[in-house]
Amino acid sequence: MRSLLTILLLLGLMIPVSAMASEGPMKLPAGSNDSANMHNEEGIKHFGMGHFEEALKHFEEAAAADKSIGEVHFNEAVALDKLGRHAEATMHFKAAKKNAGGNDKIINSPILNAHIGH
Repeated sequence: MRSLLTILLLLGLMIPVSAMASEGPMKLPAGSNDSANMHNEEGIKHFGMGHFEEALKHFEEAAAADKSIGEVHFNEAVALDKLGRHAEATMHFKAAKKNAGGNDKIINSPILNAHIGH
């Protein structure tokens, strides 16, 4: 009985941790601008290493190449969120949703919806 309680307690502690795992940047849709894609890939690499400032620079370069891609704005937003720049992140989350092009990962993103209040 005691081991069953221990297992249930551990499972209960694991669920919130996985539910709170933060979202990360997204790849661009196939056929996206080559320059935007190159900078986006570099940004994803740096984001994964925890270099959020460097990742943001690359995501901004990707946006400069093509601002119409929702994933670019989403990626800027998650980097800004990691840097604690929440007002700017919210602005980019709104742009990401506007330019989502039907991407359910953007539209239904918990972090996006938490920022924009939906």
